[in-house]
Amino acid sequence: MTMLDIPTPDGTADAYLAFPADGAPHPAVLLYMDAFGLRPHLKSMADRLAEAGYTVLVPNVFYRHGRAPVVELPEFINPAERPEIIQQLGPAARTLTPEGAMRDAAVYLDWLAASPLTTDGPVGVTGYCMGAGLALRTAGSHPDRVAAAAGFHGAYLATDAPDSPHLLAERITAELYFGHADHDSTNPAEQIARLDKALATAGVRHRTEVYEGAHHGFTQADTAMYGAEATDRHWAALLELLGRTL
Repeated sequence: MTMLDIPTPDGTADAYLAFPADGAPHPAVLLYMDAFGLRPHLKSMADRLAEAGYTVLVPNVFYRHGRAPVVELPEFINPAERPEIIQQLGPAARTLTPEGAMRDAAVYLDWLAASPLTTDGPVGVTGYCMGAGLALRTAGSHPDRVAAAAGFHGAYLATDAPDSPHLLAERITAELYFGHADHDSTNPAEQIARLDKALATAGVRHRTEVYEGAHHGFTQADTAMYGAEATDRHWAALLELLGRTL
């Protein structure tokens, strides 16, 4: 488990790498952060995937705005503090365009492919909140390299925007899984339906589930949105997908 720096066309991305203790090559997983970013909780999630037999890279996708954490975060993010933190993160989020994110994705995938800690072959991708959209974009932008992609409590996955992530569906060859939050203003029912329709029309192998009673951010134990039952369900679905495809 280590922090490292990865050169990109736009700067240097700081990242966390988790891997099994045996030091042998294992299948690679790219884990995309939520908006709160690379912090102890996300590192613990990567560690759990490493314990399951994967080499996991967690980049700070906001690196253009600074190293993680790009804004000061409390140990526990409560509802009263959340709006101010989100507002502070706005400038960092605006530095990450879809084009820039996919330039970065190519670099992260190249880095994983070159690592002695990863096996040859395609990778898995998982993402949370905004990271779910990045996972979907990565599967569509690099279909030859991504065998599985998952997204949990994803935000703005199928909007009316001309660059909405769901519009890449016809390019995807990976198997996808989405665990949606039941109470999520960033991913309402009409967007879930639009995403499902796009994936079905494109013939993408996928499964989407709405976690009843779950809130946006349900996997993030350092926030008030955390839901233990939904998080356990997420781990079961993610590990089943990765185990079958990688």
